[in-house]
Amino acid sequence: MATAVETLDKLERRITITLPLADVRAEVEKRLKIRARTAKAPGFRPGKVPMKMVAAQYGYQVETEVLNDKVGRAFNDAANENNLRVAGYPKIEPKTSAESTEGAVVFDATFEVYPEVKVGDLSAAEVEKTKADVTEAEIDKTIEILRKQRVHYHVKGEQGAHGDGGADQTAQNGDRVTIDFVGKIDGVEFQGGKADDYAFVLGEGRMLPEFEAATVGLKVGQSKTFSMAFPSDYHGKDVAGKTAEFTITLKKLEWAHMPEVDAEFAKSLGIEDGDMQKMRDDIKRNLEREVSNRVKAKTKDSVMDALIKAAAFDVPKALVDQDVERLAEMARQDMAQRGMNVKDMPLPPELFAAQAERRVRLGLILAEVVKTNDLQATAEQVKAQVEDFAQSYEDPQQVLKYYFSDRRRLAEVEALVLEENVVNYVLGKAKVTDKPVAFDELMGNNAQA
Repeated sequence: MATAVETLDKLERRITITLPLADVRAEVEKRLKIRARTAKAPGFRPGKVPMKMVAAQYGYQVETEVLNDKVGRAFNDAANENNLRVAGYPKIEPKTSAESTEGAVVFDATFEVYPEVKVGDLSAAEVEKTKADVTEAEIDKTIEILRKQRVHYHVKGEQGAHGDGGADQTAQNGDRVTIDFVGKIDGVEFQGGKADDYAFVLGEGRMLPEFEAATVGLKVGQSKTFSMAFPSDYHGKDVAGKTAEFTITLKKLEWAHMPEVDAEFAKSLGIEDGDMQKMRDDIKRNLEREVSNRVKAKTKDSVMDALIKAAAFDVPKALVDQDVERLAEMARQDMAQRGMNVKDMPLPPELFAAQAERRVRLGLILAEVVKTNDLQATAEQVKAQVEDFAQSYEDPQQVLKYYFSDRRRLAEVEALVLEENVVNYVLGKAKVTDKPVAFDELMGNNAQA
């Protein structure tokens, strides 16, 4: 039997669960008799072990199982009787003997309940709807990026199918140089300060600016000695903030050749007949798809911010703690995939607390908005979303099969559709302001030629 529900805090509750000791003992005895049918012990045939020995061997384990089962059942019954929506898992602790009832075992179950979520008047909410266009200039920039991705190098001064690199035989930005270098601090070589046949492309920022500047202008076979001050925040602690003297020798100099924008280039991008206009159209479609996704994401963020402002309530700490654990585990998996040793790497919960709290809050708000306004994802919407995903792949049917053969994958798509339904619903209610965003700003580094 369960006592009345006590309110400890805004969302925290407590139920006292009382179990008659006789019932517990009777259930324990019943389960021990069942266990005795197959119990084994030295000198006894299976099923012939004396009950005292069975009780001595299995009694504690069986009693724990019985208490767990009965307490769990009593807690669920009490929660249902009181129409409680339990958030997370209850913390169940036995009462001390001084607090216990004679002839009974008593437990306190402390837990949180879901808050009442009320979303305010969305007509007063302000939302920014991001807008961005794909013009011919963006297509040209993307083509330049694709050309750079297909760059190859030729030795300067050696005549080939693409020329000899020009009359200037000195190292310039964009060239790939191969050098030997040695660095010394106070006349002594330091660890990591020496390398042979080290290759890098000038102007890409792989080396410190002073190092690259010293390399520019050298010819093959030439050497140069220069001083270079390491930044105080340099990743190499042994040299951070110190000044080193480097000697570099240029051993090989190669110029960059990028493919011409022609039929062969179009074919390398998957346009079988090499048609240049088809290539541009294909690039435009891909850019428009990417822009559409990013625009939707930014608009969605604005909608979610508006929903958070429109609904003030307390969030169950238990749910936040669970999400913190999920985010931490995702971070560990991501770092492990990057080759990092995460076994002994501490990940303080504080790193994920704010993100987890926002995720939980939004989850509760979205659930309320969906339920109140009947915004569930339909089968037609889910199918259309999967088909949209499939358009960017060579074999769309394989993509369709990938999603529709796994209920969990399909559930992920349903969640995306559901969010889009909420976004569209809020956009239809709120004060919406169009926010034009430049293509480069929207795409970030991906748009840099």
